[in-house]
Amino acid sequence: MPPIYLHLAAGTTTPEIAKRPFRAVVIVEQKVTDDWRGQVSAWLVANGCLYMMAWGDDCSRWDDSVDYANLDDFDYGDVPDDRFVMTTWHERERLAEVFWYAEHCAWHPTIELQATVILDISAEAREAEMLSLYESAISEDAN
Repeated sequence: MPPIYLHLAAGTTTPEIAKRPFRAVVIVEQKVTDDWRGQVSAWLVANGCLYMMAWGDDCSRWDDSVDYANLDDFDYGDVPDDRFVMTTWHERERLAEVFWYAEHCAWHPTIELQATVILDISAEAREAEMLSLYESAISEDAN
């Protein structure tokens, strides 16, 4: 199944998406506020993201933010296995490597992930470019 591309400019409202288990590659090309990062992280968790890979500006903060949103969803108590969100950040990798990882390695231990979402946080939408890079990356060797 081809990935779903979503563009969000920093500070904008999150769109409605069909809730289902998915993995997300969050591409961060813009500076964002902590509050907005938290809102988007909570939106990811609420809409079925069970594996989030962050790449780009402050990607480790996105990793932490999604972790906190997942914990907050359960009042910082035990998170059931089928609702636990796996998170990674990819500070030193090329974006193509993250796309390859998403397709070939980003599996949840208890739930089959039905879709891949590319969440592009940038000033301008780049759907054709990102989908083309994704398709090229997943057919390449990992190195």
